[in-house]
Amino acid sequence: MTNARWRPTRRLWWPLAAIVIVLAALVLHAVLPDRSTPTASPHDSSASSAPAEAPASRSAPAPSSASGTPGDAGCVAATLSGLSLAERAGQLLMIGTPVDEPGDLRESIAAQHLGGVFLAGRSTRRAASLRADIAGLQKSADVPLLVSLDQEGGSVQTLKGKDFPLLPSAQRLGDGSAAKLRDTVGDSAGRLDGIGVTMNLAPVADTVPAALGEGNPPIGDFHRQYGSDPQEVAADIRTVVAASQDEGVLTVLKHFPGLGRVRANTDTSTRAVDSKTTADDPYLEPFRAGIEAGSAAVMVSSARYPKLDDENIAAYSRPIVTGLLRDRLGFDGLVMSDDLGAADAAATMPPGERAVRFVSAGGDLALSIRGSDAEPMATALVTEAKTSDEFATRVDEAARHVLAAKQRAGVLSCAP
Repeated sequence: MTNARWRPTRRLWWPLAAIVIVLAALVLHAVLPDRSTPTASPHDSSASSAPAEAPASRSAPAPSSASGTPGDAGCVAATLSGLSLAERAGQLLMIGTPVDEPGDLRESIAAQHLGGVFLAGRSTRRAASLRADIAGLQKSADVPLLVSLDQEGGSVQTLKGKDFPLLPSAQRLGDGSAAKLRDTVGDSAGRLDGIGVTMNLAPVADTVPAALGEGNPPIGDFHRQYGSDPQEVAADIRTVVAASQDEGVLTVLKHFPGLGRVRANTDTSTRAVDSKTTADDPYLEPFRAGIEAGSAAVMVSSARYPKLDDENIAAYSRPIVTGLLRDRLGFDGLVMSDDLGAADAAATMPPGERAVRFVSAGGDLALSIRGSDAEPMATALVTEAKTSDEFATRVDEAARHVLAAKQRAGVLSCAP
């Protein structure tokens, strides 16, 4: 029997009405606030700062990570969905252009839908002039660019002059106080942010053993390392990541999984080999520290690491890029390559294949300092994606990481 088929008789009406009145009074007493109890003062430390009832459509924000927050993900997804395959593939390329003549790359930015540019060389130009050039590059892009350079300090400093004071080498800064390191990096990053640079290809997270020192051609010979003890280097890396990114310039930990023990330079040789690094190596600690500090990106080296992968250089190695960096260390941000253009260590195959191999290994942003590599690399990425569903999925994932980095840098926005 359902309630719809039952009707009370007149004799039962008044008793039922009385019962309803009593029940209603009890319910009102239970739900109405007790006005005799004082409300908590905003300054009462025992009171909760949360509202009594949050709107049903809102949820507490998740902690931010290297790849952004959930809110960022919505903007990134919306942007990605509006890109063609060619545009997605283009996002996976960062191409070099002379810092004093960057306008030469504008045609490639538009034609190949480049994701980023690298300002190569050295310059003493004033900030206003550089700012105008970078703004011009951005106008050529359908999706805002990541604009990068090498502003490490010491002998590796792209911008110098009145607006960009000389920076000490990393080794010298590592020998000093954390406060001095933080202030130096923060001041430099603020100057870069002021002209539109979004990413500094630094800090160097490589540890050079004291016994090797300048016998390490790519790092030690130029004093680019923060020290010879990986724990001390790790502490400096944490400081640098925070100091730079707090000023709006994304950091890139390099050169994963480490160039501090090789005896050849990947830029000029194919014989750069680290025969010691393992998945549990203490020299990985500076990279782990930088990841935990929230570095937006990690750069993968072009040296060989036989104990991790006895067939490929790191940039083309899935065990290193995906297995070690992504899965074991848990990095979920942007993975970029060291130079795949002019560097001898990577130039063992045509430019297009280099980009495909890097992305296949798990990389996101292929760097080439040669402007002429833009077209063949973009074409190769598109061609491979059209023939392989697995690679097409990898292109989407990589493009998502690039767009997330742009969102984090403040150049990609979905605000109306």
